[in-house]
Amino acid sequence: MKQIIVLILLIAFSGTLMAQKVNKELTSCKLKTLDNRTVDLKDFVKSGKVTVIVFWATWCSPCKKEMANIDEILDEWKKLYGIDFIAISIDDARNESKVKPYVDGKGYTFPVLIDNNQSTKPIFNYPTVPFSAIIDKNKKIVYVKNGYVEGDEFILEKQIKEIVNK
Repeated sequence: MKQIIVLILLIAFSGTLMAQKVNKELTSCKLKTLDNRTVDLKDFVKSGKVTVIVFWATWCSPCKKEMANIDEILDEWKKLYGIDFIAISIDDARNESKVKPYVDGKGYTFPVLIDNNQSTKPIFNYPTVPFSAIIDKNKKIVYVKNGYVEGDEFILEKQIKEIVNK
């Protein structure tokens, strides 16, 4: 019984380590769209709007689950909080050809960008995917979270609500 309690406490504590509030300027970074145009992430994120970004890869099962779960509630988030949402694939050059068919197959309508050389890594400092970030109305990275387990989208929503209402 004691081992179970310790395990529960470790899991709960590790969850708090994976998410944190930050205050870092979003800097320029060139990414590709699914139709192979080059965009600058700093320009792609709109001023005056809170933006949620999820980093994912086609080989990452938790990433795909997170995107599917967010997609189910995204219209509600947009109505309630007026947010934008962007998914950024970190699939490398060998695997980036899998991104568009996957996105099209799921019927996702949100913007998906490709970062095949992980140029966003120094900006967001993510160790791996899945990774989520919230950008505030002033283009500052204000919240980041590494990992995903079922239900984390509701923790993300709580942060969105807090940031939108500031």
